[in-house]
Amino acid sequence: MNAVLRTPDGRFEDLSDFGFAPNYLTVTDPLIGPLRMHYVDEGPTTAPPVLLLHGQPTWSYLYRHVIASLVARGHRVIAPDHIGFGRSDKPTARTDYTFQGHVDWMSAFVESLGLSNITLVAQDWGGPIGLSVLAGGPDRFDRVVATNTILHTSDPSLVGRLGWANHSQGDGRVVLQEALVDYVLLSQRAPALDASLFVGFATTTEVPPAALAAYDAPFPDESFKAGLRQFPVLIPLTKNDPGAAIGRATGEALARFDRPFLTAYSDADPASAGWDSVFQALVPGAAGQPHTTIAGAGHFVQEDRGDELARIVADFIEATPRR
Repeated sequence: MNAVLRTPDGRFEDLSDFGFAPNYLTVTDPLIGPLRMHYVDEGPTTAPPVLLLHGQPTWSYLYRHVIASLVARGHRVIAPDHIGFGRSDKPTARTDYTFQGHVDWMSAFVESLGLSNITLVAQDWGGPIGLSVLAGGPDRFDRVVATNTILHTSDPSLVGRLGWANHSQGDGRVVLQEALVDYVLLSQRAPALDASLFVGFATTTEVPPAALAAYDAPFPDESFKAGLRQFPVLIPLTKNDPGAAIGRATGEALARFDRPFLTAYSDADPASAGWDSVFQALVPGAAGQPHTTIAGAGHFVQEDRGDELARIVADFIEATPRR
């Protein structure tokens, strides 16, 4: 059984704008054993939950301004850290991290808390993971807000629709954006890989040094970074990738999802550009919704326009009926 690390609590003391109490539950992996997941749980416990899912290379800290704003509007907000990130446990072997594994861990998290009537807010890897959890249990979800996220399948139908190309040509060849390949290779070859590097690069506003330090807090040294390094290579780059099969199955489930589905993408994120239109065309529940573009924000829209994203989410919840 591979080793599992836990970031010392002292690394999370006095973080900028993050005074939320930590909460924990245990999920069990059949190969690794029990793993502790951290989550923020704020607001009235009787209110339907707003589930905020982060991606690479962040943790629930990314949503700190969104959490505060949604709680001020009377909503219950739950923001977990994926295994390998934040205050959650960190297996040390990269092979412990798979796309399906992340989906299974998050499914167990949702089931352990007994969540229902969920509003899913998903960014980056929070989309492929969260939407795949939804595909396995759609009755738990009332609505979705997708922001700067993707669902790669390498399908030929994606040609010309994405800011970053990632599609098959149907003849055993694929077309990949150079920047996407560079990103994947950097994650594997860089001698030092810091979360703050990616956050600072993919925002339009200057992230304060204290906030950048908070993104690095979960990773005291390289031994804690197996999940950080593995996420990029889990991006499906061909239709034969196991993740592409998960994406196709999730896409089929989304094609039957008729509950409210909103896209709120930023205008300065080439990595996810075009995916808002893909989701709008795919999901029946996206029809007639007030889809919006958040101006002046990069990939980490929560950093650049967190209060605006929270307002969009709260307005959407309050304008759409609870199931």
